[in-house]
Amino acid sequence: MLTHLHISNIVLIDKLNLEFGAGLNILTGETGAGKSILLDALALALGARSDVGLVRHGCDTASVIAEFDNIDAGTRKSLDENGIDFDGTLILRRTLSVDGKSRAWINDVPVSVKMLKQIGDGLVEIHGQFANHTLLNPATHRLALDSFGVINNPKYNQLLDTVRVKYNEYHSAEKRMHELQQMLDTSAAEREFLEHNVNELTALNVHVGEEATLSAKRTEMMNAEKDAAILSDAVAALNPRGEYVCDNIYAAANILLRIKTDPNPYAQQIDDLYSAAEILSDVSEKLAPADIDTETLDATEERLFAIRAVARKHRVSPDELPEKLAQMSAQLNTIENSDAQLQKTQSELNAARTAFDAAARELSAARATVAAQLRTKILAELPDLKLGTADFMVECTQTAPSVNGIDDITFMIKTNPGMPFAPLNRAASGGELSRLMLALRVVLIPNDVRTFIFDEIDTGISGATASAVGQRLNRLAQKSQTLVVTHSAQVAGYANKHFKISKHSENDTTTTTVTEILGDERINEIARIISGAQITPESLATAKTLIQN
Repeated sequence: MLTHLHISNIVLIDKLNLEFGAGLNILTGETGAGKSILLDALALALGARSDVGLVRHGCDTASVIAEFDNIDAGTRKSLDENGIDFDGTLILRRTLSVDGKSRAWINDVPVSVKMLKQIGDGLVEIHGQFANHTLLNPATHRLALDSFGVINNPKYNQLLDTVRVKYNEYHSAEKRMHELQQMLDTSAAEREFLEHNVNELTALNVHVGEEATLSAKRTEMMNAEKDAAILSDAVAALNPRGEYVCDNIYAAANILLRIKTDPNPYAQQIDDLYSAAEILSDVSEKLAPADIDTETLDATEERLFAIRAVARKHRVSPDELPEKLAQMSAQLNTIENSDAQLQKTQSELNAARTAFDAAARELSAARATVAAQLRTKILAELPDLKLGTADFMVECTQTAPSVNGIDDITFMIKTNPGMPFAPLNRAASGGELSRLMLALRVVLIPNDVRTFIFDEIDTGISGATASAVGQRLNRLAQKSQTLVVTHSAQVAGYANKHFKISKHSENDTTTTTVTEILGDERINEIARIISGAQITPESLATAKTLIQN
């Protein structure tokens, strides 16, 4: 809902701050007072194309700020996708310089004008000279008809869900069939390749974690081989020139035993020599390297390198080779059983298409019924809106299957007898179009949160027709905030908030102001609309009878 509008330096507007409310907001004023300027300014904040002519004479820049609350889920999603926070208030800001440069912000985040327009289109629908109303786009007609159907047919939503589910099942089956057919088309070339690789991987028979185990084992054995070489060098150092040092020590001790002196004066040295010889003998024995199993090392390396080579070939890690074997085996099995698989997949596709077609036909029948109900309700609105010679219908044509069924929906209208039906966006213009859109909007209340603005809706009407327009605007405003620029006293009488647009000239400067009017001021304004500049007692009396809110 539009809550505030702040305008600075737009054409005749110097500074303007407006606070709008829920329900029906009416704007009235004398011709030329600046009603169109107000809508130009709002359109600028919503992302309309900029025009330097909007910048007030003598000013360098103009700006417009539009504040909203209670936005719909779709708008919130767009904000999230663009990194814009929403804390309950949405502020659209646009500036325009005399040099033609335009800048835009959403909640103080700089955005492109395209982004501003995308968000603005989801917040406000303007009926009038800006012509950005959603229902003029045929792409919205199916959703509008379905929304009407959900409201008027308790089973309609279930039909929509069933079609969506059945289409997704059919689409999945169609995708599987396409993938299978693609694989079978290349099966002749793939078969030999798959057979070779499946045989290779099967023979290799790699287990998850095996590569890591082999690598650790190889490292251990290679370290053992290095250690053996070191031990050999140590033993050789203890036994230079191939002679055993311990044997020489034993020999030296035995020579000393020949001394006949009793006691032998070298008895202690003899014992030390025997001890040293025993220690050297023990050390040499323990340092002797064990035999290295080179065959086991070679076998380990061969297995390890084979696993790594095949993994590189298939561009996977060694631990992914078992999964790769399973995938290729499945592909080979599919090729080898292609006829049976093709028949099974085709059967699933046929069954899914049959189920979708049945659901889509049921939805099409429901849409035809709902379309007739919509036509009846729309036609009932037209005579009171001075559109009694107009006719409305919903054209349902078959289109390609989708999650929405098989129907292409277009709203068609003819404004005069004898004329052919034409799409909504090519059949009417001006106030006639605005009244027609009012009829559609009263019947097709949207599900999203949106502000409606109607301009020129009272063109060429008065009396009972104007009263009928006011009644319908009031009905629409009960569901969605509605802003109306009007010259009709009957329409103005339904306002929940009434704003008067005035133009003042002083010292060669003209300024447009907008103020909310209440009580006697409002009665006087409606009386002015009735009788012109000269307000009469009769027009005042009539004005009082027209005020409905």
